[in-house]
Amino acid sequence: MSYQGSSKPVETGKEYTVDITDTGKSGDGIAKIGGLVIFVKSAKAGDKNIKIKINSVGDRSATADVVSK
Repeated sequence: MSYQGSSKPVETGKEYTVDITDTGKSGDGIAKIGGLVIFVKSAKAGDKNIKIKINSVGDRSATADVVSK
């Protein structure tokens, strides 16, 4: 899913509460908000209701850090 030309479901610098549903190839946790894949550093599959802060938003994914578990 590409979000070019339309608003993305997350914004850089904002915090969101997510569940980590999978683990990426590099070991980062994976969450989704509005269909957008978010790679979360230091998170693991199965983490629930963790607060994250978005670092960057690309065309098909975003990156984030854990604020609190």
